[in-house]
Amino acid sequence: MPISDIPILSMLRARMQWHQARQRVLAENVANADTPGYRPRDMAPPNFERLLQTVSLTLTTTNPNHISGGSSSVQFAEDNDLHEEVRPRGNGVSHEDEMLKLASNQMDYDAVASLYTHSLALIKTAIDKA
Repeated sequence: MPISDIPILSMLRARMQWHQARQRVLAENVANADTPGYRPRDMAPPNFERLLQTVSLTLTTTNPNHISGGSSSVQFAEDNDLHEEVRPRGNGVSHEDEMLKLASNQMDYDAVASLYTHSLALIKTAIDKA
């Protein structure tokens, strides 16, 4: 089994992909802040409980005593439950709110990326000691 298929690493990778997708959506909101009639969008956080129920791993079995499994894929949903204040031109984007979301999203991405890097380093250390 490749190291990248370890469940915790897969979830961290999925979380980083979600943060990247959310960054694009939030950047589009800022870019369209002056577009008449534009409504801001956001991404719904991934539901890892649901993901855990549907995740199955494909394990390479070289011994009849090995455990076998399946594979998984991740998709992200858009959050449609936004309550924005609409300006007279029909635009609902607030620069302040979007910039706060962008900064928060970046900090969360950095934290997940750090966890991913440290997890890989721990695995490398374990392999080097073996």
